[in-house]
Amino acid sequence: MQALRRMTIVLLTAITIAPPAYASGPQAPDAKALADVVQQHAAKQDANRKAIHAALDRPDVRDVADRLGVDLDRIAASLDTMAPGDLEKAASAARQVDQKLDDRMIGGDTIAISTTAIIIILLVVLLIVAVAH
Repeated sequence: MQALRRMTIVLLTAITIAPPAYASGPQAPDAKALADVVQQHAAKQDANRKAIHAALDRPDVRDVADRLGVDLDRIAASLDTMAPGDLEKAASAARQVDQKLDDRMIGGDTIAISTTAIIIILLVVLLIVAVAH
């Protein structure tokens, strides 16, 4: 009986002292890591909005929008409510517009103005579709 009691005490002591098996499992992310992810996401969205605003403020884009009868001020005001996916697509198009126009201005006259106009029109159409949703 005494041997059984000692064995039970040793067994219970080993169980309570030993670290639980689940302690080495997946850990919840700490608050700083979560805050960093949220901050990176917000910074990316801010950069996307900035790129779109920069493209919409270009005189070339304003001219094309005026000819199409599009109110760019209304579109620019609605950027804060765009879904992240639409914002990403619009920002990508805006960056392409800026790149193409900058390439043409630097001296790369190989890009035809019609290509630039098509890209600008696609940007405006994309923004109109995104705002309509």
